[in-house]
Amino acid sequence: MTQGHTITVEQGSEHVRVVHDGQVLAESARPLVLKETGCPVRYYLPPEDVRTELLTPSNTTTHCPFKGDASYWSVPGGQDLVWAYPEPKAEVAAIKDHLCFYETQVDAA
Repeated sequence: MTQGHTITVEQGSEHVRVVHDGQVLAESARPLVLKETGCPVRYYLPPEDVRTELLTPSNTTTHCPFKGDASYWSVPGGQDLVWAYPEPKAEVAAIKDHLCFYETQVDAA
């Protein structure tokens, strides 16, 4: 890790719902909570809690020096709204194959 840059991944108990254009894309009570310096808190959801049939793989990929290479998916009306790290770096191995969304609604646990 770069000095001053930290990432933590913890098992959360928050209730996370992802709604896009009135359609529920995911709902989970067992998100992984990723906190990274300079970034908003992100919730990585197990694929079983995501309506993956609504997701279309995208050609977009990005590289994070701390997490690795991300793959993206789109939903109708939402390009590259969802991402995951199929082969994350060791420090964040827990998020492997979990899905993260730009639009999440969190209900206090």
